[in-house]
Amino acid sequence: MKEVAELIGPKAATISDSRGLRARIERRVIRRLTTRIHGVEVFERIGELPQRPPVHHNNHDLPGVTKSTAIWILDYRAYSAVARGGSSGLGEAYFRGWWDSDNVVGALRAMVRAQARLDDRRNRVHQFFRPVFDPLRKLRRSNKHRDRKNVRAHYDLSNEFFEMFLDDTMTYSSGVFASPETKLADASRAKIDRLCHKLEVGPDTTLLEIGTGWGSFAIRAAQTHGASVTTTTISANQAALARQRISDAGLSARIDLRELDYRDLDGHYDRIVSVEMIEAVDWRDVPTFFATCSSLLKDDGLMGLQAIVVADQRYHRVRSTNDFITDWIFPGGSLPSISSIANDVAANTDMRMVDLEDLGLHYAETLWRWRRRLHRKWHDLESLGLNEDMARLWDFYLAYCEAGFRERHVSVVQVVLAKPQWRPQHLTTRHY
Repeated sequence: MKEVAELIGPKAATISDSRGLRARIERRVIRRLTTRIHGVEVFERIGELPQRPPVHHNNHDLPGVTKSTAIWILDYRAYSAVARGGSSGLGEAYFRGWWDSDNVVGALRAMVRAQARLDDRRNRVHQFFRPVFDPLRKLRRSNKHRDRKNVRAHYDLSNEFFEMFLDDTMTYSSGVFASPETKLADASRAKIDRLCHKLEVGPDTTLLEIGTGWGSFAIRAAQTHGASVTTTTISANQAALARQRISDAGLSARIDLRELDYRDLDGHYDRIVSVEMIEAVDWRDVPTFFATCSSLLKDDGLMGLQAIVVADQRYHRVRSTNDFITDWIFPGGSLPSISSIANDVAANTDMRMVDLEDLGLHYAETLWRWRRRLHRKWHDLESLGLNEDMARLWDFYLAYCEAGFRERHVSVVQVVLAKPQWRPQHLTTRHY
């Protein structure tokens, strides 16, 4: 599959020397730092190969509580990669086979906990320099071509690749689990139904979805809830498969699939929904995103948003720095926080936030299921054109995200925004 390498295939390693003075200093510094991470033991096994497929664990226990997690250094270049690239270098060293672990998620959780102790200090440093650098960063202009290219870099990998680890609904966002025994596909449907109920979606509802994915939300909203759906994506691969799935479900008359940037949409809708699409919107464009959504909603409309969020205290620092995700997985991506969403909505629209629900642990469970499914298909990935580096890149990505959600380093929320003329029709409460 030539397209994979062209889009985000790992670039050639830039660290080639592990014997020079700089490399020896980096090795010494990182060795010392790892001794301060509670719950991790580092062993050097230089020259050994990583495990195929990676070891998969139940990651509900905290690292270091029941037993320590082992990290095996297989190539001295791992130290230099981390010293020079932080989380990006850590991920690169993993997918290149320079380090491995008996529990990758456990090791990453321990690292997140160790790093959290420095958060206040790092935030204060950023706040000090923010008045200087923020005005310069805001000079970056919107660019639809760049945004489309960034989306393609992730979602146009290969539909067949995503089918390897997603469930039958092809839902690439957090599910909602009634219990640990809930099947992944049922959790995906439950998430969609949860948003539809919050938005009071019914047979007379005109619903706009921004970010089609592979059509799971549009199909469920039309098929189960009776809505008339307009959905849009700028991923050509997703559009092709979503259109086929909509046709196979006999819903072509109820679902209008468009391949438009959200800024090019028109019309007025009863409801708008956007599930984990805002993370692909550059933070400088988020005000335009909400202003556009507000203009597309009727005066008594509702908008449902599912978004991955960072802590409010870290938002300004995170949006200004690159990490493993932005360097290797989602170029151009940016995570909002709850406060940043509320502030951008208040400053650029007449909508109000009327509901907020945190579902972070559900995403950790979703990612754990995805990674387990990927491991089961590990030896089939080569048939899609994915080499070992690419497979380990995605393994680390899923593990990295799972660790973040389990440690509440990031979370996922469902937010409901209401236009001025919307009024609740009946008393409601969540069922616990």
